[in-house]
Amino acid sequence: MRHETLANLSGLPEQVVDSIEAALKGTALVPAAQAVTITRSLPHGHIAAVHAMAIRLGLPTLLGPACPQRDLSLALVVSRVVSPASKLSPLAWWSDVTLGTDLGVADASTDDVYAAMDWLEGRQDAIEAKLARRHLAQEANPSRMALFDLSSSWLEGRCCPLGARGYSRDGKKGKLQIEYGLLTDPEGRPAAVRVLPGDTGDPAAFTEIVQVVRKKFGLRKMVMAGDPGTARCNSASSMSRIWPRSAPRTSPASGWSPAATPSWPKNAPASVRPCWPPPRSCWTPSSPAWRQGGCAAPT
Repeated sequence: MRHETLANLSGLPEQVVDSIEAALKGTALVPAAQAVTITRSLPHGHIAAVHAMAIRLGLPTLLGPACPQRDLSLALVVSRVVSPASKLSPLAWWSDVTLGTDLGVADASTDDVYAAMDWLEGRQDAIEAKLARRHLAQEANPSRMALFDLSSSWLEGRCCPLGARGYSRDGKKGKLQIEYGLLTDPEGRPAAVRVLPGDTGDPAAFTEIVQVVRKKFGLRKMVMAGDPGTARCNSASSMSRIWPRSAPRTSPASGWSPAATPSWPKNAPASVRPCWPPPRSCWTPSSPAWRQGGCAAPT
């Protein structure tokens, strides 16, 4: 007899069978706690997820050519998404996660971060032009619509050149603040931002962003939508600054314009005076003229 069955192992767990097989082959089995010593463990999953999505969205290419400043800028963006805090706080945080090693910014200094932000500011126009082509061009935005709103943030200190007292949306009366206007596509994806002095009003900010859309982005046909605060800039003086009087009457403009309401509806009540858009003589920022005069707006 050459073979004899000593025991049936088929009912044992798989890992037990593997251990018996390794022992019969002469392999020395050591407990995992003795074979491996964990000297350091860094969180990685959330960092990898945000970094992968940034690459999928084309953020590195959008920021600019490969260079240390771009890697630092990308690391700042990823840090702001994963752990929102001040711009300099990631310097201490990068050593606690794998982001610093993955992007090669683990040894970055405070001066390096400031230099990266200066580099990023210098590329703002180029980045916004790419975003405008991606989100506001006719192919990507058939409705030709852009959304704009103005917000503010209070600040401490006295050295900010844009710090001024104005309408505080944070409820911090007596504090200096800065204001910033954000331009997005209909889905809320940002295309441009402007940081303004803290005492800037909505009409002035709206006028500036329209100039950006028209002159820097080269978009001639665009419907600009804002809240009632930004709508106050639809006065004759503001419109003449945005679109010269010599412009064709068919040129689309922001807010109410003949291009937006080409004709009075045929089914309008005969008793209603057709005064839409309101004549410039009664075009006041406080209340639309059609509400004052009793005429109806076209549906």
